[in-house]
Amino acid sequence: MSPALHTITLNPALDQTVTLDELLPGGVNLARAAQLNAGGKGINVASCLADWGLPATVHGLLGRDNSGAFEQLFAAKRIHDRMLRLPGDSRVNIKLADLQSGRTTDINLPGLAAAEADLQALAARLAELRAGDSAALAGSLPPGLPSDALARLCRQLKRQGVWVLLDSSGPALAAALANPPEALPDCIKPNREELAQWAGRELAALPDVARCAQGLQRRGIAQVVVSLGEQGAMLVDADCARLASLPPQRPLSTVGAGDALVAGLMAARQQGLAGGDALRLAVAFAAAKLQSVGPHLPAAEQIRQLADAVRLQDLAAA
Repeated sequence: MSPALHTITLNPALDQTVTLDELLPGGVNLARAAQLNAGGKGINVASCLADWGLPATVHGLLGRDNSGAFEQLFAAKRIHDRMLRLPGDSRVNIKLADLQSGRTTDINLPGLAAAEADLQALAARLAELRAGDSAALAGSLPPGLPSDALARLCRQLKRQGVWVLLDSSGPALAAALANPPEALPDCIKPNREELAQWAGRELAALPDVARCAQGLQRRGIAQVVVSLGEQGAMLVDADCARLASLPPQRPLSTVGAGDALVAGLMAARQQGLAGGDALRLAVAFAAAKLQSVGPHLPAAEQIRQLADAVRLQDLAAA
């Protein structure tokens, strides 16, 4: 049986994306359109993988009372649903997409409260993952769970022989990075701001980002991928530090671009790609996602064309 792809989302959300010609803070804004999408980082990753033709299984904690939109997404994209249902509603996040600036303003509401027993039930379900599988631990923690919840799941999955990609921030990221070497994630994907927050210092220039990422790589994280917005993404592994970029694009929505990048990294691993080739595909996933609202990718041929256009640059070693 071939290795399987899994995503784990403890704090999923319904994303209400409102598209505006121009966002006028403090004024009356007339929306051009509104769209409701089942989301949350790991769910977005699984959705993008499905669009690429790779089946994935979603795990995590989902509010029972408004699970319909999630279940419709899973059914439409043939995503295997192993989410635990909790009483109550999953959170709703509001995304204000400003077409004039190309920027999106996020208003993220608190998540559904969870308890230690829910985390233990999820851990028991994750025991079914096999050595060689890939899992993305993605997103924030809901109220009620300790800051080391993702770190604990990472330790468990590493004991099971699972390849783990972590995409989180703040105390949850710090706790996972404090794991012993054998329990560290295999790959992390912070953005520049999240990495700077963890490091406790500004990372204004690319060499600053590279040095910080290289320090983490030397501590035992095989791949450190840092998303850099319009500048692209940086990959630091045992070989070198690489920057991947595309010509500037005017996005329809920036929501979920980081999740698409994670999906691209997982797709690349599943397809046996590494190094620069893996980074090319991941950046192409993220760039393709900029042209749509919701956790969806365009046709595979468009993504391949973007991957061919990605420019790779080796950065000087620290």
